[in-house]
Amino acid sequence: MTLADVPATDTSTVRIEPIAGFLGAEISGVDLTEEQSPAAQQELRDALYEYKVLFLRDQPIDHAQQVRFTSIFGPVTDAHPLGYTDKSPEGFPQILEVDSRIYAARGGARRYSYANFWHQDITALINPPAVTVLRGELVPEVGGDTSWTDLVAAYESLPESLQRFLEGLYAENRFGGRERRWENNSEAETLTRETPIISEHPVVRVHPVTGKRLLAINPGFTSRIVGLSPRQSDRLLDLLFAEITNPAFTVRVRWTPNSVGVWDNRATAHQAPTDLDHLDVVRVLHRTTVEGDIPVGVDGQQSRSISGEPFRARA
Repeated sequence: MTLADVPATDTSTVRIEPIAGFLGAEISGVDLTEEQSPAAQQELRDALYEYKVLFLRDQPIDHAQQVRFTSIFGPVTDAHPLGYTDKSPEGFPQILEVDSRIYAARGGARRYSYANFWHQDITALINPPAVTVLRGELVPEVGGDTSWTDLVAAYESLPESLQRFLEGLYAENRFGGRERRWENNSEAETLTRETPIISEHPVVRVHPVTGKRLLAINPGFTSRIVGLSPRQSDRLLDLLFAEITNPAFTVRVRWTPNSVGVWDNRATAHQAPTDLDHLDVVRVLHRTTVEGDIPVGVDGQQSRSISGEPFRARA
């Protein structure tokens, strides 16, 4: 789709401008301080599943309005399956505050995200979040971009023989993945020891909305390929991680004040900024997530829970 005005039956207009070859679009003609009409909501959902990452600029919304906007895409969960209630603003357990000032106060080191490596959100869960919304409140003037990659394009780039091989495999997902990336986060390490969350997902997942096949692995949470030796698993994961992080399949977006990013967490992986640790800047964003479904592979089989319960929205 090229730059287009999409009129709704109630006279509202959603304007879509693609920003990269495989994924990503800027959305205008929408005021998130107002409740969206059913027609506009459907346009936003359709745009999300086509472009996978949406950005809306100049949206000075509050916590309640962010939760309302997130609900367009499905039931809104609490902030995090590990709890993290002290990272939610009072009265809004659905919101996770990503605040560099909080990280510095606790850890003594400047950090701008709790996960600045390629990952999908919380694929240790049997039902990882379907959609993530992130709102920028305070963002640096330079640096601090987020990157996303298209997991459908990565799968489709593989030779058919490799696609067929991968479609019969499952991958274990846990906090830290194979690199134990959470070791420097003592809070997360303690929580995951006390309440481990581990799932086995199909390496190739069928998207429940679009029906497209995609690579459902990511360096942040995928720890091994089930049924392979450690050496074989590592070699295969090295190959797949290189494929999903191929720059050709990515989009990098700069945050501006009052910008809102929305992404399909099933069809993308993302990387928080890695270029700020040497800078004395503040970065504050607010995250909400939509309840996900249990992944299904090409053979129709669902993911398997090894430890932990589904993460559901409140009734």
